Amino acid sequence: MTPRDLSSGDSTGGTSRRALLRALTVAPVVIPTIASPWGEALAALHRDHDDEPVSIGRSKAGRSLSRSRYHTAESFFTSIEAGFPFHRKEMLYHAGIVAQLALSAHLLDVGFPDAWCARHIGLRVAKSLAYANATGLAHDCPDMARLATILTPYWKWNRPRWDEPEPDDGGFTVHQVRPLLRALLDRVHDVTGHPRPKGWRRHRREART
Repeated sequence: MTPRDLSSGDSTGGTSRRALLRALTVAPVVIPTIASPWGEALAALHRDHDDEPVSIGRSKAGRSLSRSRYHTAESFFTSIEAGFPFHRKEMLYHAGIVAQLALSAHLLDVGFPDAWCARHIGLRVAKSLAYANATGLAHDCPDMARLATILTPYWKWNRPRWDEPEPDDGGFTVHQVRPLLRALLDRVHDVTGHPRPKGWRRHRREART
């Protein structure tokens, strides 16, 4: 069985991810009223963050936007993977973009409206990861969770500072960040089933040379 077979059929409390997503394509639902394996986790996140309930419904447009976000995430990652000589702040800013685009791809794929995500999640990578894991991403990596916290919100790493102290970078180096982002991108690829971008294999070979 391939990794994609495993991810596309991930079980969530007795309901396969594929079956649940198929149902959401047919009938969009408001999470507080849905009897699904995701309902309780999402309701808890709504309470914790004081977010309005989200109406999840899959569509071709959402799926297409999801694929575009994933491909854009892979594109932004190429400079990090190739070892571009970023300053630490620049590297973390780019890492935040990659992570948020990848997580957004998952959320859009399962049916989150893009407008809801922009309003309630914004550039908060840790919050995006929490919502993604609550809806089947299942990327339970403690180091990625810690990096997501450091990157939240990721715009802070691109902000000029005069007399203000620098944000806590958690001691992350590019050599630590690179495999964490690669694993996240691979997980999103596996779970969504999106194809790799054109030229992906060539870019990866070049990054290793």
